[in-house]
Amino acid sequence: MGSTLRRDGFDATELSHDAFLGGRLVIAQPKVGYRAGVDPVLLAASVPARAGERVLDLGCGGGVAGLCLAARVPGLILTGLEVQPAYGDLARRNAKANDIALEVVTGDLSNMPDALRQQQFDHVIANPPYFDRRQSTAARDAGRERAMGEDLSLGDWISAAARRVAQKGSVTFIQRAERLPDLMAAAAMHLGSLEVLPLIPRRGRAARLVLLRGRKGGRAGFCLHDGWLLHEGPEHVQDGEKYTDLTDQVLRNAAALPFPV
Repeated sequence: MGSTLRRDGFDATELSHDAFLGGRLVIAQPKVGYRAGVDPVLLAASVPARAGERVLDLGCGGGVAGLCLAARVPGLILTGLEVQPAYGDLARRNAKANDIALEVVTGDLSNMPDALRQQQFDHVIANPPYFDRRQSTAARDAGRERAMGEDLSLGDWISAAARRVAQKGSVTFIQRAERLPDLMAAAAMHLGSLEVLPLIPRRGRAARLVLLRGRKGGRAGFCLHDGWLLHEGPEHVQDGEKYTDLTDQVLRNAAALPFPV
């Protein structure tokens, strides 16, 4: 049986300290539980934010997406919403350790805290749980399960994002490609100018992840972009990752991952 959902913070012995963006950021993460990989980095790289704009990260976890975005675009006003108090506390600690201003609100997006209901943001981003637990097995660790296993529907996530984004502002999600029909159906009810960027692991392979962006009040037609290639070569042939030069620039040098490609 998995552990209970912890509310206390992580102590130093439970954490690793991992470099992101080529060492521009050092992020504390639990050794056991939800650990961020490249997904929130790619999400952050795709956001069309400018200095002085307000950004909300729904389900911010340890703060990786927001902090990566801030490393690329200084001067943002960053807010994160996180339902798990221990991870919210970790996001605050990570922001302080990296000298980045990030307000983290503890709460559930299905019952948005008053502090957020009164605000509008230029951009809302999210890396929601990937797995529909009607068709998959729950993780043993409760913190990881809350981050990876769907509790609220993707429709709930999109609806919450659309309520908080300002008119003409952007909403950007990263999600598994197999969930794209659900994501598109929800987004079409609340947003316009929808765009999808498939993230292709290797040439000739099917996309495993997608980035979806919409704008509140947008009127442009739907756009399916050419896929973004993550790795060189047709297969993994050596230890370590072999990213394309463009992807390497995103992951190690805080470059933007633009729409359109």
